[in-house]
Amino acid sequence: MKEYADYDALGLAGLVRSKQVSPAELLDAALSRAEAAQAEVNCFSALYPHLAKAQLKDGTGEGPFAGVPFVTKDLGVAVKGAPLTSGSVAWKGYVADADSVLASRYREAGLVFFGQTTSPEYGLTTTTESTLFGQTRNPWDVTRTSGGSSGGASAAVAAGVLPLAQASDGGGSIRIPASCTGLFGIKPSRGRVPMGPGRTEGWIGMSTVHAVSRSVRDSAALLDVSHGRETGSRYVAPSPERPYLEEVSRDPGKLRIALWRKAPNGTTPDADAEAGLMATAKLLEDMGHEVVEAGPEFDGEALSKYALFAISAHIAAAFDDRAAMLGRPIAPDEMEPITASMAALGRTVPMVELARANNLFNMAAITFEEFLDAGRFDLTLSPVTHRAPDKLGTMALTQDGEAMGKAIAGFGAHCAIFNQTGAPAMSVPLHWTEPTEEAPGGLPIGMMFGARYGDESLLFRLAGQLEQAKPWKQRRPPVWVG
Repeated sequence: MKEYADYDALGLAGLVRSKQVSPAELLDAALSRAEAAQAEVNCFSALYPHLAKAQLKDGTGEGPFAGVPFVTKDLGVAVKGAPLTSGSVAWKGYVADADSVLASRYREAGLVFFGQTTSPEYGLTTTTESTLFGQTRNPWDVTRTSGGSSGGASAAVAAGVLPLAQASDGGGSIRIPASCTGLFGIKPSRGRVPMGPGRTEGWIGMSTVHAVSRSVRDSAALLDVSHGRETGSRYVAPSPERPYLEEVSRDPGKLRIALWRKAPNGTTPDADAEAGLMATAKLLEDMGHEVVEAGPEFDGEALSKYALFAISAHIAAAFDDRAAMLGRPIAPDEMEPITASMAALGRTVPMVELARANNLFNMAAITFEEFLDAGRFDLTLSPVTHRAPDKLGTMALTQDGEAMGKAIAGFGAHCAIFNQTGAPAMSVPLHWTEPTEEAPGGLPIGMMFGARYGDESLLFRLAGQLEQAKPWKQRRPPVWVG
């Protein structure tokens, strides 16, 4: 199917509905491209065409994505009969015995599961490198990271394997990979998308789930079929007025946007990211929006410390659970060195510190909305990453902990606050660096817009407007299998 990559996921579904192509033909097209991309960028942890063919045999229904090939990330989202390792040697060989709630909703929408994308161990870093699966490479420059922890998903979509892939975000892990590979990615509000069964939140509410995509409308339509309360939810994001897909074509009106340059931890953009920020501000003003330099004030050091405490406690629990499942301790060579140190920390964090973490994140949410209200701002604008994608190796969980921590702290420095507050934020592919010999197409740096809790609708309206004003669909990386 020669023109496969010219369509987004909704476009492919339209071809299936009009019988111009069959779901089996789409699956073959995706699988052949997946194998080609795997050789170039190592973005898949597993391919399972037998599961996809069995699903096609059962029928894909009448959903908006009926017959469209799809992949999930190797972290948290279970697909019945598929492996789920969380990028960890300790979980090698584990196979899910049932669909997660999210996978069930995707299946009802007609998406056809044929593979799984790579993740670093437990999504603990902003690059996608692991002892289990190796390094996932960026299609724009194979010496650099495709971001993390959803770097397999971003590499697969950016390389043209498929137009849309599931991703998750506990500290920037949808937005950073989207930024690194020139894609659109939105982190939904806390409580918007199901995390179950067995839990309804991740990392005390910091983690959430959605996707990276080439088109804005695919992301909106996917959120339409996946959001909503699940059994046992303790909180649910407010219901949208209308489908998100409709928002993409609606005028956002004149917006007042805070240009937020200095991240909570004090990081400021380098020259490349600053150029993107200024160009985006000008674009917004040319479109009729008002951009004012301003930003909320947070205690970045405390936020980082308490996020580390909370995540480490969850990692310790996860590996203790795996040890109980195996009936033996986890061996030292079954965990990445930094993961092991985090698990050790998690077993020693006093309970009072976890209460303080939750209280601090609540106060951060209040501070963010008070800032928006006081300045009459609709949104904030900042770079997703404060520099172009790093070389592979610098942020891996096998590196020196101090050097790795410093690299991460200065990379996606504006991202984690939206996980801590629960507010939605999106990465829009609006800037590329100048071309180099290694990156003849330049390197992407996404621009991030943050909104009030529950207001994904406004983000989609602006994203649709930006996609029309400065299209990115025509940009294709040097590694392109579409």
